[in-house]
Amino acid sequence: MTRRRPRTVSVSISRDSRGQTTQDFAVGIGVFLLAVAFVFSFVPSLITPFSASTAPESAQADRIAGEIVTEYSSGEPNDLDLAALEDDDPDELEKLGLRDTGSVRIDRINVTVVNATRDPQFGVGDEYRGQSAGSATRIVTVSNTSAMPGGVDCDPACRLVVRVW
Repeated sequence: MTRRRPRTVSVSISRDSRGQTTQDFAVGIGVFLLAVAFVFSFVPSLITPFSASTAPESAQADRIAGEIVTEYSSGEPNDLDLAALEDDDPDELEKLGLRDTGSVRIDRINVTVVNATRDPQFGVGDEYRGQSAGSATRIVTVSNTSAMPGGVDCDPACRLVVRVW
C-alpha cells in the first residue's frame, strides 16, 4: 500500500490585485512634498533678475548711519544733536559716503528720525517715495530739540532711518 500525501492547496495573489500599502503611500507623499518644496524654493530665483538688489545700498546706508551717529552725537552715545544736523551744509551730508561724478550725484539719501508711533519727526535729504532702497536703522535719543521747529517727540527714544538709492 502506498500512502499518498495529502495534497496542499496554495493560494497566490497576483500583483495586479494587490492594494496600496502604507509604504507605498509614504513614498508617494514624500516624493510629492519634495517636489512642492523644490517648486517653492526655485520660483523666487526666477523672479530675482527682475527685482532690484539693494545689498550694496544697504551696506552704504549702514556706513552712513554709523557716521551720522558718530559725527552728530552730543557727547552721549547714540544721542543726536538734530539742530547741528539740520544747520549743517547739505553738501556736507552728501559727503557721508555718497558717490558722485563731481557735478552729478549718483546716489540719493534720505535721513529720517521716527518716533515709536512711526510719525516722522525730522528729515533731511532727498524725498523718499517708496522706491527700492537700501536702509539702515539705529535707535537714538535726541538732545537740543529746543532749536527744532515744532519740537521732536522722542520719549524714550527714536529710530534714525537712513535710506540710500
